[in-house]
Amino acid sequence: MTTAGSAQGPSSLHCLRCGQEVRGFTGCPRCAAEGIGANAMPPLADLAGLELSSYPGGPWGWPETLPVSGPPMTLGEGDTPTVRLRTDPAALGDGLAPECGSELWVKYEGGNPTGSHKDRAMAVGVAAALETGADTVVAASSGNAGAAAAAYAGRARLRCVVFTDEGVPPALAAQMDLLGAEQVQVEGGFLARNAAMARAVEEHGWYPLTSFSAPSPGGNPYADEGYKSVAYELARDFAGRRIGAVVVPTCRADLLSGIERGFRELSAAGLVSAAPRMVAAEPAGAAPFTAALRHADRAAQERTRVESHPTAAFSLGEERPCWQGLDALWRSGGTAVAVAEKEFVAEQRRLAEQGLLLETSSAVAVSVARRMLRELPELVVAIGTATGMKELASGAAGG
Repeated sequence: MTTAGSAQGPSSLHCLRCGQEVRGFTGCPRCAAEGIGANAMPPLADLAGLELSSYPGGPWGWPETLPVSGPPMTLGEGDTPTVRLRTDPAALGDGLAPECGSELWVKYEGGNPTGSHKDRAMAVGVAAALETGADTVVAASSGNAGAAAAAYAGRARLRCVVFTDEGVPPALAAQMDLLGAEQVQVEGGFLARNAAMARAVEEHGWYPLTSFSAPSPGGNPYADEGYKSVAYELARDFAGRRIGAVVVPTCRADLLSGIERGFRELSAAGLVSAAPRMVAAEPAGAAPFTAALRHADRAAQERTRVESHPTAAFSLGEERPCWQGLDALWRSGGTAVAVAEKEFVAEQRRLAEQGLLLETSSAVAVSVARRMLRELPELVVAIGTATGMKELASGAAGG
């Protein structure tokens, strides 16, 4: 069994904000003392000599870009489809010009083995856990991360414990159960859930696959490197075309940050001519990034705090912006946009009419992406983080 301090991985971690070397998975202690959750990440990968045309997709398509050296842990994740959406007047909604010339695409992460983008992270995170000699992995989750953690832990023959709360839809709870997760339901919402996980990591030395500390810095930095593959796939699939913006449903910004890091690596290697703007899409009831960017001063942005309310997009919701997300927005010239619940629930139904059943959080991103069509002549990609099938049993989808 590993200890909380030693359960790390082969690559050194340095704080994205202050550059301090960091051990473990609670983020940068120096920045946390200032009330700022800043993640520590491994170095960016060097993509020199690689060719997008031969990239097979998924985190393990270019294994040398990952901060793990053991054998791949895979269930066939990645290489998910991109689907172009109609942008006729009825689909655009009030106030948007019809057929404005831009293209709106959805990167459908529901095509992953457990039905969400979390598979990309958990494939790498479980491989990293194996390198440390861990026998138990642990996650705090509203559903998608827990299901993915259980699936890849099962593949690796590791024990998986998932801390959940009373808000987890029955379909997601059933999926985690069937995949072998030991679920521990904690009353009091995600803060109480994360606190329970933090105690378990400290007391038992279990290997953490998700965020659990406060202020939250983001998730396991080795696992999060799996999200770079979304950028690689988009660059390959739209080779020779300019992506104006990538819109991401955002909570702790693991996915947002990972995609931006992937595009930064591609740009440094000359594999793309320009990186797209990153856009954080948030429900209006839980929108710390949108609130932060209203401040002109970056110091004020990184210290923003809001009151977060539950919404139909139940997997999104934080009180503070994780610094890694702000960094991704700053570097890419991006922005954050909050959407009212009425708008993104209507968007979910509109997507279903086009044949895409996406989780409610994904509809938040598509709603924002439609707005971006007014500003950008290039194509816009929204990340559809998960299938909506997981919400159906609870009645959450579309209502």
